[in-house]
Amino acid sequence: MVEVDSERTRPPAGGEWRSAARTRAGTVRGGTGRVRLRARASVVVLVSLVLAAVLVPLLSPAQGLVDYTSVRTPPGLDHPFGTDTSGRDLFARAWAGLRVSLLVAAVSTLVSTVLGSAVGAVAGSFGGWVDRLLMRLVDAINSVPHLLLGIVIVALYRGTVLAVVLSIGLTHWATVARVVRSEVLGLRNRPYIDAAISAGAGRWWVLRKHVLPAVVPQAVLSAVLLVPHAVFHETALSFLGLGLPPHLASIGNILGDGRAAVLLGAWWIVVFPALLLVATTLAVSGIAAGWRDRAVPTRRSELSL
Repeated sequence: MVEVDSERTRPPAGGEWRSAARTRAGTVRGGTGRVRLRARASVVVLVSLVLAAVLVPLLSPAQGLVDYTSVRTPPGLDHPFGTDTSGRDLFARAWAGLRVSLLVAAVSTLVSTVLGSAVGAVAGSFGGWVDRLLMRLVDAINSVPHLLLGIVIVALYRGTVLAVVLSIGLTHWATVARVVRSEVLGLRNRPYIDAAISAGAGRWWVLRKHVLPAVVPQAVLSAVLLVPHAVFHETALSFLGLGLPPHLASIGNILGDGRAAVLLGAWWIVVFPALLLVATTLAVSGIAAGWRDRAVPTRRSELSL
């Protein structure tokens, strides 16, 4: 016969349960506080980068001036980021390129978010053959590498900003559609949805009044996460010579011009624009983490323990 230690098998008292719950809630609250602090710092960094990208080119009207007597000048007081292979000031040109890249990424993200949210909401609300048809379309888009499909779209209207925006926007909406569809499927069985349908509300009315407002946080989170991806996508297309026109400053164009100069020792042509790109990506990622902490309800439910 095996003796059982009553002290080890005794369930914790109410005070112990409350102490453990407070410890767990304090840990979660501390982690949440760090995420929000990082999100606030990321907002400050991103706003600073955007303001600099707008103001520096305006305060440097000669940022596109070609000076062959100053080709590949190292960083110094006259040129903080040095000059490129055409003697242009890289400091103003890099900030101008960041402005163009962010603008293209923002418009492309808006296109992807609106299209993906519409497809996901319709698929999740209607279900049946509509859901199956739209999800097979999403699978077809995801089966092709985004960069390859973007190159095909850009090749149709090469050298225009609209072509780059469409190549990014039309290849990245499938992820948003899946996220929004999963949220809509979770909302279909909510009591207030059943009450609205029982009262005689139509599908489109429920979709417009109840479903779309409920999926806005997840759609915005997906949009924020798409921004750095869109920046890298535009950079890759311009780096390959398929994106924006060569005379238009963008991070991709600058990196494409500097890839051969690196072999000649002009490392600054690649390093400084790349640092701006990495800083922007980290700032947007921090904002996305903070938004996720506010939008995902499981975090709030853990705090209530």
